[in-house]
Amino acid sequence: MLLVGTVACLSGCASIGPPEAPSLELPKPPTDLRAARKGDKVTLNWTIPARTTDRQSVRYLGKTEICRSVAVSLKECGAQVGRVVPPADFQKGNKASAKKIGASFSDTLPATIEQEHATDFATYAVEVLNTAGRGAGISNQVRVPLVPTLPPFSKFAARPVSQGVMVSWECHETAGRTGVKYLFRIYRRLDGSSSPTKIADVDAAACALGASALEKSSTSFLDESFEWESTYLYRGTVVSVIELAGKAPVEVEGDDTAEVKVFAHDVFPPAVPARVQAVFSGPGQQAFIDLIWTPVSDADLDGYNVYRHEAGEVAMKFNSELVKTPAFRDAEVVAGKTYFYSITAVDQRGNESGRSEEVSERVP
Repeated sequence: MLLVGTVACLSGCASIGPPEAPSLELPKPPTDLRAARKGDKVTLNWTIPARTTDRQSVRYLGKTEICRSVAVSLKECGAQVGRVVPPADFQKGNKASAKKIGASFSDTLPATIEQEHATDFATYAVEVLNTAGRGAGISNQVRVPLVPTLPPFSKFAARPVSQGVMVSWECHETAGRTGVKYLFRIYRRLDGSSSPTKIADVDAAACALGASALEKSSTSFLDESFEWESTYLYRGTVVSVIELAGKAPVEVEGDDTAEVKVFAHDVFPPAVPARVQAVFSGPGQQAFIDLIWTPVSDADLDGYNVYRHEAGEVAMKFNSELVKTPAFRDAEVVAGKTYFYSITAVDQRGNESGRSEEVSERVP
């Protein structure tokens, strides 16, 4: 019986393999670190690792160290410029979810770095640690230009004018840097939209470098690429640009002005038509008076109105529909009478200009 029981045990019991090594719980280094600079702020974004180096789900996530180096690449984190604590779920020892979780950090560049390394780059990386303070190495590295930026120009404003929206600012002297090109960049976004559109880069070198002839530097810009009867928000920023030999220009935007809201309401009439001429024609055919004038160049011009009267009478609009070309023929004339004419221009929103100078012509 003892032999039978022994055989049964040998055939029925599972074999025991070699013991597995315990997980080191080292989070895999992120590979999607991204960086964006605005003014003296550098914003870093990355995805929190969900797996360890031994392909296990991360359960015990520690702090993430933020690493920065100037002019050289990083081999290890070394001195940190900041730390990010893990999300609450990881602090409780829960397994990472299948959903990707993002993390971010904002680093303020010291003014001394910008001034001493204006043509260099700062290199950033992050290292994600476990709860024991150990990591598997740094993430991918990203580079950020260190060119100094300038504060936004003051008295930024925008207002509708007859030809568009006039954007203006005060061009004051600031502490610019020789060898750096400066632009004043203007953005516009439709009210209710979160997507701004760059509409202009205006040369701002005279302002930035304190040139004596500041009148040579533009301090206004006419926006003509919008739609009337819409509300927009405008903002501006000074852009620092460095051109390095054999490389693409490097640019960094400074801080923004406050946004200015503008309702582009068109209450502006077109220009007054000029150089109106009236010429009678009649011998051997039906009598008529031809009118011609210089075309009005307003982009939103819709047409013209013709006003006519006789001596001692009030001028009345003579055309039933807008005249689309700068010419008109009056065939309702009577021999022996003199007719007086003036022309107005009308835009697409019905704004009508003043009347041109009157001209007259007599029908023989």
